[in-house]
Amino acid sequence: MIVDRRDTWEEVRAAFRWRLPDRYNIAEHVCERHVASTRPALICPDPAGGDPREWSFRELSRLSNRLANALAAAGVGRGDRVAVLLGQGVETGLAHLAAYKLGAVALPLFTLFGAEALEHRLLDSGAKALITDTEGRDKTAALDLPELSLTVAEDFWDLLERGSDRFETAATGPDDPALLMYTSGTTGPPKGALHGHRVLPGHLPGVALPHEFFPQPGDLFWTPADWAWAGGLLDVLLPAWAAGVPVLVERPGKFDPEEAFATLARYRVRNAFLPPTALKMMRQVSEARRPSGLDLRSVGSGGESVGEELLAWGREVFGLTINEFYGQTECNLVLGNCAGLFPVRPGWLGRAIPGHEVAVLDGNGRELPPGETGEIAVRSPDPVMFLGYWRNEEATAAKFVGDWLLTGDLGVRDDDGTFRFVGREDDVISSAGYRIGPGEIEECLMGHKAVAMAAAVGVPDPVRGEIVKAFVVLREGETPSGDLEAALRAHVRERLSAHEYPRAVAFVDALPMTATGKIRRRDLRQREREKASLPAN
Repeated sequence: MIVDRRDTWEEVRAAFRWRLPDRYNIAEHVCERHVASTRPALICPDPAGGDPREWSFRELSRLSNRLANALAAAGVGRGDRVAVLLGQGVETGLAHLAAYKLGAVALPLFTLFGAEALEHRLLDSGAKALITDTEGRDKTAALDLPELSLTVAEDFWDLLERGSDRFETAATGPDDPALLMYTSGTTGPPKGALHGHRVLPGHLPGVALPHEFFPQPGDLFWTPADWAWAGGLLDVLLPAWAAGVPVLVERPGKFDPEEAFATLARYRVRNAFLPPTALKMMRQVSEARRPSGLDLRSVGSGGESVGEELLAWGREVFGLTINEFYGQTECNLVLGNCAGLFPVRPGWLGRAIPGHEVAVLDGNGRELPPGETGEIAVRSPDPVMFLGYWRNEEATAAKFVGDWLLTGDLGVRDDDGTFRFVGREDDVISSAGYRIGPGEIEECLMGHKAVAMAAAVGVPDPVRGEIVKAFVVLREGETPSGDLEAALRAHVRERLSAHEYPRAVAFVDALPMTATGKIRRRDLRQREREKASLPAN
């Protein structure tokens, strides 16, 4: 979906229309129509420091045809789930393309998942094929997976050699299943969000605007986010390929903020998706250890609040405004900022991306006026919206009230249509009759020179019901002390409100994080409730 450049956000929204053809396949959109391109599709750095390996769209087309033929010969067909347990790399891209060409359903799996997490997803999905590597094969070898009939690991490239490089892509439509992505499971077992092929065009406006009318000549996209998650796959890899823009592959291993700076400079990256956690870690790299020569044109971020401190730091270091955006696995990239069209306000998620209708609802499903806090919701139908939870009609029905998909996130909308994230419904702190969102407190703490990262949760209190407790990771060279604790409490009280400041502060070495870099506040709450001998919620 093309987003035409206009002078104002209102003009962009007015000019936009969804145009989904009756026949549509992700693989045709992101690969087949670019086979004549002279630009590479993937740039894979050499771990030994040599020249990177560039893969053309033509190579990806032929190799994915070979893989599709090999999978078909093994009995994998339309509607079957093809699990992909691999990090960033050409094999991952080929596995997705082959699955879409077959009319199968790609099931991305995170390489850091343990056996229990993998077993749940592979069993629940009924995956028929697994494409992985030696490590992934070893993790899954002992699992009881009766429907899994094919595992491709060390023999990946040998298998491709035996297949024809001609394959007729399945005649799929926008609503045909293409992708099964499991939620993080913070409220019960992870559920599989099933998406149709339409999920890719549904994402394109939400990529184009936070990346300042992407694509532009010379663009080159990179993210440290794993392609097993929506942030890596649907916010970067597939939209970039749809635009014919090359994607730089992230080297495997733990995220290194200094190496991230080096990557941005060495390859002259133009567009980056950097989750807030990555930005916070990069912020701790001193100016002396940061390379010169950054050539970024756009940086998008989402998943946690960016906040005023990171925005200011991004303008200073990157020379641009980080555009925050919002969505979730079931319905992604529906809100976003675009600094080229309107001022970006710290702590605000942006406006409804063209093609999406977003509102704030009360507990009865009624739309609230500007300024009132309620649940962020998205009106269906919407191309980016999931088809439903895999084999779970009850959970799917509970996700909706009327035509509105409920996100479970609390927010408020301003008069100009800009949304602010208040917090997850289960993250909201109830103290002395006040409902307090943790995000604003965390952002305020991040503004203190001693703080590297922070999380705020509600902990039991006999008088107030709950009080705010902050968990703080200090910057290098800072030392915990009673004086610093008092200074942090005063910092929040003076800048926010007397009812929001943390009445307790704990200094910690690290915060519990999800695999996608979001703070697991639930773990912190549970830890505190166990200390107080109260049942966790």
